[in-house]
Amino acid sequence: TGPQLNAQLEGWLSQVQSTKRPARAIIAPHAGYTYCGSCAAHAYKQVDPNITRKIFILGPSHHVPLSRCALSSVDIYRTPLYDLRIDQKIYGELWKTGMFERMSLQTDEDEHSIEMHLPYTAKAMESHKDEFTIIPVLVGALSESKEQEFGKLFSKYLADPSNLFVVSSDFCHWGQRFRYSYYDESQGEIYRSIEHLDKMGMNIIEQLDPVSFSNYLKKYHNTICGRHPIGVLLNAINELQKNGMNMSFSFLNYAQSSQCRNWQDSSVSYAAGALMVH
Repeated sequence: TGPQLNAQLEGWLSQVQSTKRPARAIIAPHAGYTYCGSCAAHAYKQVDPNITRKIFILGPSHHVPLSRCALSSVDIYRTPLYDLRIDQKIYGELWKTGMFERMSLQTDEDEHSIEMHLPYTAKAMESHKDEFTIIPVLVGALSESKEQEFGKLFSKYLADPSNLFVVSSDFCHWGQRFRYSYYDESQGEIYRSIEHLDKMGMNIIEQLDPVSFSNYLKKYHNTICGRHPIGVLLNAINELQKNGMNMSFSFLNYAQSSQCRNWQDSSVSYAAGALMVH
């Protein structure tokens, strides 16, 4: 219910400091709130509702094969807190590029990677709830060159201080059910190895280097489900850095759904971070 969810979100946000405010972009997880709600709060606390007017939400596609990016076909996303309006003007600009397709209503409803960010977005923005719009974008399994193209396209939106990018991603999905069992024994217990692997990737993201991030993924195949949205963000940042913009990204929290100690275990990792423009 709305009040229950509201109280939950309020509780998590109240326990976190806003040290990287105003964030221009955040990376935050999209699992069930019982698993990652407290982690996500670290990212959402950096959002400044006083200046944010448009929120781009980039989420990976979990259910449908998609080689490009897709836009929603609806006008409004409902949340238990209040309705969020999709920015049809920006959608029109994106649509005109010919680089996007439309999500079917079914895909839109099935996909949780954007959906899980809607209540948090609503909560972070509630003091200005009638003054902002959202731009949900479903990101497909993009090639590196496509990540670059989309990064270039989104960079001009990222350059605007009244825009916020929410990049939806969990980190390592480890265990037999995810068909991923990388283990570096020198790190100790399995969950320590997972943390070491994730933090390697997080450090590369903090360096804002899309090529290193691609190489890291090729080498370790870490099951970071939002790797393509992250790739798009890194390429957009890269584009702005070429034009002399000074930015830094910091991860603020890391968590695991459980601690894996043997091959039968499984876990999903979560990380929350924020991009600041200086």
